[in-house]
Amino acid sequence: MPLLRVPYTDPLPHPKIIPATANTASGAIAALVDFLIPSLPRTESRHWGTLNQHGVASKHREGHKTVLLTGAGISVASGLADYRGTNGTYTLNKTYRPIYFNEFCESHEARKRYWARSFLGWFNLHKARPNAAHRAVGRLGELGVVGRCITQNVDSFHPNAHPHVPTIELHGYLRSLVCLTCRNEYSRDAFQKQLSTLNPAWSAFLDEMLATGALDTENPDERRKRGLKTNPDGDVDIPNAPYTTFRYPACPVCLAKPPPRPDGSIPQIKVDRDGAWSPRSDGGILKPAVIMFGESIPSPTKLVAEQAIDEANRVLVIGSSLATYSAWRLVKRAKERGMPIGILNIGGVRGEETFFAGLSDSNTGREAVRCSENADKILPQIVKIVEEITARKGR
Repeated sequence: MPLLRVPYTDPLPHPKIIPATANTASGAIAALVDFLIPSLPRTESRHWGTLNQHGVASKHREGHKTVLLTGAGISVASGLADYRGTNGTYTLNKTYRPIYFNEFCESHEARKRYWARSFLGWFNLHKARPNAAHRAVGRLGELGVVGRCITQNVDSFHPNAHPHVPTIELHGYLRSLVCLTCRNEYSRDAFQKQLSTLNPAWSAFLDEMLATGALDTENPDERRKRGLKTNPDGDVDIPNAPYTTFRYPACPVCLAKPPPRPDGSIPQIKVDRDGAWSPRSDGGILKPAVIMFGESIPSPTKLVAEQAIDEANRVLVIGSSLATYSAWRLVKRAKERGMPIGILNIGGVRGEETFFAGLSDSNTGREAVRCSENADKILPQIVKIVEEITARKGR
């Protein structure tokens, strides 16, 4: 059955903090450390006492690691927009609607609009770097607590920050493009240079924005004053901009030698005198290597994400409201297998009440944890405590 990436825009309820002591930063840190302790290598059996009474730990071998599921919230400290945070797109821009896969594939005008906005947004996305939360994930991997990371983000921060901790990019990545005809991938950096060459007026406009610092501020109020709306995935909206004038290149492989389709027909790739894709073409369209809304997640990606859940002993969600079903179903899968669920996310999470049913009154975080704090502030503190615990065990 195809697994689509579908947006969920309904309001989410306020979180119920679990345990109640996790309503402060220090309380959240303590609860999360308690949640992660069973994933430490050679954890003593006494750590499983309470869980065995509730039929959780008995389903997982001692020493299995935590799998992380991260969303846009973990990258906010890097200067990127999220969807539902205090300054998130759905919070500040009630009329925002992301482009859908079928629109991108079928409409030349939709592609011009998409690539124009992406052209303006790529500079900030490209210069952004992983933050303290991403680095903390890497350290937790080195300590043997975290085994894998499943991310909904397309910014490549996780694989860049911790290549030693395997990352499953559930929704793809913006660092590359993929041709819808031949399926070859291309560098987004090189593509940006082509866009600049094909669109000199837009390139001059971008240079002016950079020179005046219009793209430097991370304050949404300041950006609105300057006529900008920044959205996730490197999208910058300029109201009343002439998107219809924007041009984008065709796939170079298809242009040189288009591959035959399954029915034996040959795609016709046409370009203008500057090399821009022409609507007279019926192939050679380059698309960001992300899973767009309305697009199916590839079966291999779906299966490896499910495997990561099945091989873990618990799941910690960081910076995600689980608004997309593709992510929510993975946490549901873990819950159905009796795994403890932890959530570190500011604001509500889709269907979170189903993940925290049946907890004991004595839960201090080991069975489950739900806190609403900034990941870049909390995770480094957790690393320090886990390092201390590991050092004591090694004595």
